[in-house]
Amino acid sequence: MAELLGLGMTHAPMFQFPDENMADILRTFLAKDSIPAEKRDRNNWPKAMQEEWGDDEGLSAARRHRAAMVESFRRIRLELDAFKPDFVLVWGDDQYENFKEDVVPPFCVYIYDELDCLPYANSAVMKAKTNVWGQPPDKRVPVRGHREAASHIARELLMNDFDVAFAYKPHHHPTLAHAFMRTLVYLDYDQTGFDYPMVPFHVNCYGADLMQHIKTEKPLAFVPPAPSPRRCYDLGRQVGEILRKSEYRAAVIGSSSWSHAFLTRKHHGLYPDVAADRVRFEELRQGRQSEWRNLSLDTLVDSGQHEMLNWICLAGAMEGRKPDYLEMFESHIFNSNKVSAIFRP
Repeated sequence: MAELLGLGMTHAPMFQFPDENMADILRTFLAKDSIPAEKRDRNNWPKAMQEEWGDDEGLSAARRHRAAMVESFRRIRLELDAFKPDFVLVWGDDQYENFKEDVVPPFCVYIYDELDCLPYANSAVMKAKTNVWGQPPDKRVPVRGHREAASHIARELLMNDFDVAFAYKPHHHPTLAHAFMRTLVYLDYDQTGFDYPMVPFHVNCYGADLMQHIKTEKPLAFVPPAPSPRRCYDLGRQVGEILRKSEYRAAVIGSSSWSHAFLTRKHHGLYPDVAADRVRFEELRQGRQSEWRNLSLDTLVDSGQHEMLNWICLAGAMEGRKPDYLEMFESHIFNSNKVSAIFRP
């Protein structure tokens, strides 16, 4: 049987931009009149958040946060290079990029040969106009796909009653959305080159929140949700079975941060749900990620953990295995808590 490497990582935007910009998302929320004044008052922030912000608006914390994350990116890349996969499958989300009002599939397998992509494009949520590599934001980079493997995965899923969509070309986004592009550039943080073919696997993590910003004459009374944690787990488990029975040596990646501040309404978008992430982290550390299958969407949404559906797909693929490497990088001021994991074959 084929071997399968499992990896978990973040695609958070701040690591693409200078330290001075890493807290830009928090700054944006602090400037909103809709945030109650007492919540914007630093004296009312959690103690850990006050300490991170310090007297330099988080600059020292940004340097520490980046250093720890880059070390983790390098560790994951070394593991990938040692494994030498035929391709890398990435479960990633879409934030109103490729899928918009005309169609929003719960899952979609991208069946590409190659795309000219824009991995260094500026971010809509970060104020920086330069990236840490000094690359032009309009630089196009060819990214190889694996048409045969992607077709095989989609076909086998459909034959096993998982009604996934598939696509041979982009829809609204000109290349690949940020979740896939930042996964690639962080795996190549040292700019040595990344030649592994990628199979992007879209997960509609945002569900009803995807369309909340749309202005219409008639308010949207009901928007269909994201796929359930149960369905994501079962799909990931099925993908794992398909790949283990295949001729391929594959790496599968769950790409996302965990709780996001801007999605955590109970915190007014200012800081993530650190406590909830610690619970999920402990479950994963003990190899109890199968319990994520029984989580409700309401639980994830309440904690701003929408994007964890990407990791729940990974959890299904890694059923019965404990991570060989696992680390959590907490932050109150940099929008999200990040987790890195390695599941060796």
